[in-house]
Amino acid sequence: MPSLKTFRLRIRSVQSTQKITKAMKMVAAAKLRRAQEQAMAARPYAEAMDKILASLGASFKGGTGPRLLAGTGSDKVHLLIVATADRGLCGAFNSSIVREARRNIRALLAEGKTVKVMCVGRKGRDQLRRDFSSHIVETITDLGRPRLSFADAHKVSSRIMEMFEAGDFDVASVVFNRFKSAMTQIVTRQQLIPPPAPDAAGAAPAAGGGAVYEFEPDEGEILADLLPRNLTVQIFRVLLENAASFYGSQMTAMDNASRNAGDVIKKLTLQMNRSRQASITKELIEIISGAEAV
Repeated sequence: MPSLKTFRLRIRSVQSTQKITKAMKMVAAAKLRRAQEQAMAARPYAEAMDKILASLGASFKGGTGPRLLAGTGSDKVHLLIVATADRGLCGAFNSSIVREARRNIRALLAEGKTVKVMCVGRKGRDQLRRDFSSHIVETITDLGRPRLSFADAHKVSSRIMEMFEAGDFDVASVVFNRFKSAMTQIVTRQQLIPPPAPDAAGAAPAAGGGAVYEFEPDEGEILADLLPRNLTVQIFRVLLENAASFYGSQMTAMDNASRNAGDVIKKLTLQMNRSRQASITKELIEIISGAEAV
């Protein structure tokens, strides 16, 4: 049986940990509201632009058009962008994304595809390099410091554009957590290059072979600016969804940790009281036995 001093030291240690987890929960809760508002505000614009370009891409399939929109005509080389956090202590936030990324990588390799992985965040890189270190071609970290901005998304999208223009891949997809609530995040895979077909994107195919678009002033000039911008917008949306999901998951995880610490403190306190009572009872028995012997 541990001594009373050992119990007191353990209780103080757990209490110190509980103070940290409670503080982290409060910080995550404060940041969650802002992150959630930003993620919700970015959804309509990003979804509308994605549907428009998906419809445009359908009209260019198999014909002429920008490679960023119509694709390269092949799907042999896939770039998988795994967007995680740089930090832990957030429950299953990072592991759920990595689990989905592993499943996609194995499925693509089984189909005979070449897979390249871009890790956005340290945790994704640290977990994936155990099994797929040879497939990791790029790692981008330290985004959103001190605050997530459009420039962070541009940093990622510009690197993707460089790789695409160099012919390093044919299809690019991103795996991230879509925010639903503080307790629920949905692991999502979204194809970025080329945009998915309208039916795959959730939009009903237009009658008569799709919509007809008139470009003013010039088709090439508009698409040359719109397509890279759309890629940056989609990446920015992914980062915002991930940020809201991270803080929601961290808040929930720290709340559970605080509750568990409270349970441990109660258990240790009960054991300490029992040990102290047993020690007092033992001393009383010794005193009584000594008095009777005299």
